[in-house]
Amino acid sequence: MRASSAPTPSRRTVLAGAAVAAAAVALPVAAPADAHAAGRRGAQDAEPHRWRTAAIGGTGFVTGLLFHPSVRGLAYARTDIGGAYRWDDRQSRWTALTDQLGWDDWNLLGVEALAVDPAHPDRLYLALGTYAQSWAGPGAVLRSEDRGATWARTDLTVRLGANEDGRGAGERLLVDPRDSETLWLGTRHDGLLRSTDRGVTWAADAGFPATASASGQGVMFLVAAGRTVYAGWGDGPTALHRTDGSGGWETVPGQPSGDAAASRTPIRAAYDANSHSLYVTYADAPGPNGQSDGSVHRLDTVTGTWSDVTPVAPDSGSGDGFGYGGVAVDARRAGTVVVTTNNRWAQVDTLFRSTDGGATWTSLKDTAVLDVSETPYLRWGGDAAKFGWWIQAVAVDPYDSRHIVFGTGATVFGTRDLVHWAPRIRGLEESAVKFLIAPPTPDAQLLSGLGDIGVMYHESLTASPSRGMASNPVFGTATGLALAALKPSYVVRTGWPSGSAAAGAYSTDGGSTWQPFAAQPEIAASAPGPVAAGADGATLLWSFIHWDGTKYPAHRSTDNGATWAEVATFPKGGTPVADPLDPQRFYVYDTDTGTVFRSTDSGATFTRGATGLPSGDVQFKLAAAPGRTGDLWLSAKDNGLLRSTDGGVTFAAVEGCQASHALGFGAAAPAGKAGSGRRQARAGYPAVFQTGRVSATFDGVAVLRSDDAGATWVRINDDSHQWGWTGEVITGDPRVHGRVYLGTNGRGIQYADPR
Repeated sequence: MRASSAPTPSRRTVLAGAAVAAAAVALPVAAPADAHAAGRRGAQDAEPHRWRTAAIGGTGFVTGLLFHPSVRGLAYARTDIGGAYRWDDRQSRWTALTDQLGWDDWNLLGVEALAVDPAHPDRLYLALGTYAQSWAGPGAVLRSEDRGATWARTDLTVRLGANEDGRGAGERLLVDPRDSETLWLGTRHDGLLRSTDRGVTWAADAGFPATASASGQGVMFLVAAGRTVYAGWGDGPTALHRTDGSGGWETVPGQPSGDAAASRTPIRAAYDANSHSLYVTYADAPGPNGQSDGSVHRLDTVTGTWSDVTPVAPDSGSGDGFGYGGVAVDARRAGTVVVTTNNRWAQVDTLFRSTDGGATWTSLKDTAVLDVSETPYLRWGGDAAKFGWWIQAVAVDPYDSRHIVFGTGATVFGTRDLVHWAPRIRGLEESAVKFLIAPPTPDAQLLSGLGDIGVMYHESLTASPSRGMASNPVFGTATGLALAALKPSYVVRTGWPSGSAAAGAYSTDGGSTWQPFAAQPEIAASAPGPVAAGADGATLLWSFIHWDGTKYPAHRSTDNGATWAEVATFPKGGTPVADPLDPQRFYVYDTDTGTVFRSTDSGATFTRGATGLPSGDVQFKLAAAPGRTGDLWLSAKDNGLLRSTDGGVTFAAVEGCQASHALGFGAAAPAGKAGSGRRQARAGYPAVFQTGRVSATFDGVAVLRSDDAGATWVRINDDSHQWGWTGEVITGDPRVHGRVYLGTNGRGIQYADPR
């Protein structure tokens, strides 16, 4: 369910790492807020912009929530691909803390774990690393003395996995309760790491009894119980270990045993200091998917007695299989604890709450009154919202017993009376953005196609779209979104369907309402790909590619999707591009052979154009400049940027551009302003936006704009606004010069205007 667009190895320079963490040099991460950051070539090459995040309301998996035990109103959240956040209680919104991570650090936008120091309220620690695979770089630890406003950084030599199975477990990072100078970090593959200088350097803890993990889960959590540290281990029946600092670790005696317990993994734990009880949740898989059995157990840390306090036993045989995930205790009331179910699809996940140490439980879902008016997409095209799914993070406010928050696969819900629940998500946006269209008409500000939650119609950028997810039908991840340039009221979309629903739809009112295609090629249900609409909307071209990379023949429709015919001359799996002015013209770039194919008969047939272009990467992108015929631009990643002015017959490199990853167009600069005073616009040529590298402007990959058809570029982001990987989509606004919309892989839609 998590559509996170993980970069392939070829998309990044992968750093080699050793098997265990070694000492690393602390590196500064904090960056100046202005656009004239280190690495610029001169003030004329950077233009300050005001960057903001378009409001949708979460849209991604919130894997961790933590109230600070010593500061009222202070809380933090972590996500699987979208960084970390701090809660601003006065404004009732989240503040992003990791937007400064840049292109080369794309793998650090996933937060494996976070930790606070109860004795030092301003200290915050993050363990970062999205993937533990060989093609991903090692993780890093960020440490802050000002609650995440600025950071220092230590690079690790081990890999972390914030977007892998088990990402809802934890926390895997802990400040030692006996010594604020000591930190512990549990890893998936390399045992337990320890730092004695507040995270500056790290080394393996040789005394920890488990080092290698067959499952890749390793240390699932670390939790302090008084002066004792407990560690959950993801492999084997002896899953819980502890140390009191007197020397080494020991396996906790008496923990759950038997065949069922032996197959279960400890997911999370929470300590009730008032009753000296450690509560541990278990499941038969790390989650968030694949769980069908689980339990909750309480350990009396004084007597060593274990008790099974499972609220409801899962019963996969009757269709009610699930695991247990989140657990949190009430710091004000002994014996008050909350646990969450996870992967309970039949009856929907819930929070169970007990006020007597787990002797009896109440399901909070059963009396919940949900209000999702602030985030209508949570209705998923229907009339009712679910209480939640993928619930592995829950927290109880230590200063307010009735204030509970929990994370789901799409948002954060909160309550202050245990009955009324609403999203607590302002400022936290985690969508993986696939498509962006800024229509030339004033009806919608923006149309977006997203991972997991389909297509959105944004009337405003500061409020979640009132229509919610595009429906009739509802999609999961969007795979195509296109507008007819000469008839902008006509829009088409494609995506992963729900059940037997259609995988494509069209709109005649600019994306406000939709009609499903009356028919579709058989392959559409299992391999929906990108779609294009001719300039007048009369012709549709739909390409098909499976998630595993298998490509299929494209199809064409001239009756709004009522009938389809295969286009044999269209290269399989290619992305169709419509000419903005000539309805007869379509283009497609065959990334397998480095060839552009052209059609002059409304997509019925295609013939070869330019050959010998860069090949071998499906993410090379062909775009057509608006208001012109045959003016094509090719983003070829590290092969640079190429342009054709003859409809794809020939291409020439855009001089000075070393890399281009995403490209789009916006309104032309006003007369006398184009080229930032260096060169005038070429006959009102549209502004060109890209994420790329132009070393004359900035050494790294940046967000860039050209007002003179690529002759010169200006950097429009700064070192505080980078968001990791931004290579999917970018577009300008055809109505406002300088406004840009940028798709990120986990930080939603970013947009900006010149200051």
